[in-house]
Amino acid sequence: MNATHRTVDPNVRNLRDQACLWFIVFFVGTCTVTQGNDWPEFRGPTGQGIAADTPVALEWNEDKNITWKTQIPGLGWSSPVIANDKVWLTTFSATNNGSLRLLGFSTTTGESIADVEVFRIGDTEPPNPKNSLASPTPAIDPSGNRIYVHFGAYGTAALTTTGEILWTIRLPYVSQHGNGGSPIVYDDLVLLNVDGYDTAFIVALDAATGNERWRATRPEPISQAYTTPHVISVGQQQQVISVAAFRTIALNPKSGEEIWHVNYPNGFSNVPRPVYGHGFVYITTGFQTPTLLAIRVDGIGDVTNSPVSWK
Repeated sequence: MNATHRTVDPNVRNLRDQACLWFIVFFVGTCTVTQGNDWPEFRGPTGQGIAADTPVALEWNEDKNITWKTQIPGLGWSSPVIANDKVWLTTFSATNNGSLRLLGFSTTTGESIADVEVFRIGDTEPPNPKNSLASPTPAIDPSGNRIYVHFGAYGTAALTTTGEILWTIRLPYVSQHGNGGSPIVYDDLVLLNVDGYDTAFIVALDAATGNERWRATRPEPISQAYTTPHVISVGQQQQVISVAAFRTIALNPKSGEEIWHVNYPNGFSNVPRPVYGHGFVYITTGFQTPTLLAIRVDGIGDVTNSPVSWK
C-alpha cells in the first residue's frame, strides 16, 4: 500500500462503519474479578496470553452466559485491561476534529466510570482500513490506580482512575499504517517500541513524570514495526525483548544497555509480541519473509549465527 494512496474499498468501508459501535461483553464466571485475576496489560499479567485456570464459558448467546453487555462509541482495536474491578480500553471518535479517549467501566455492572478525552487530533481516518487510531492496549500500574495509554505518534499519557491526566508526551515518527505496539510497565518505567520510516528506537519513560529515562536507537537499516516489548527473567538478570524491523534486541530494562541481538534480512512490519519459554524467546521476522525463530536468551552480543532450536 502506497503511503499516499488511501482509497478504501466500499465493502471494507461499510464493514468499518458497522464496527464503529462495538461492545464489551462479560461472561458468567468472569464477572467477579479479584486482584489475583487482573489483566493489566496486552496479553495479560505475564505478557504471554496465559489466563488463570478458572471456569470459562465455552458457549454464549443473548440468553446464556452473558452477565452484561455495554455499547462503546467510536472505533478502536485496543484490548481491554482489568484491575481493581475496573475494565479500561481506548477508542477514537471522529467527531469534533478527532478525539482519542480512555474509557472505564465497572467489571460487575458494565456501568461507565470514566470517559476522558486524552488527545484531540486533526485526523479522522486511520491511515490503513485494517487499523484504527486507537489500536495500542492500555497498561495499568501494579497498584491499579494509574493507566498508561499510547496512541502512537499522536501521544502517550498517564491518567488516574478518576480520569485526571497526570502527564502527556509525544514521540513523533512516521508510520505508513498507523500505530500498533502497546506500552508496558516495568518497575517505575513505561516501555515503548517506536519504529517508523524516519526514526526507530525503544524508550523508557519515568512512570511518575513521563520524562525520558533512556532511549536505545535502532541501528540502520530501520523500517516500520508494530510490536510490544516483553520483559523476561533469565536467571538473576532481567531482559526487555524488543522486536523491530530486521532485528530483535535484548536490553537491560533499567539502563537500555544491549545484552544481545539477532539480525534477520528483509523482515519488517513485525506485529506479534515475543513469547518466552524453555530457555528460548520466540519471535517472528515480519512481512515478506515471515519466519518464526526460537532464539536462546543466554547469549551475549550478536547471536545471529548462534544455534537456534528451530525456525
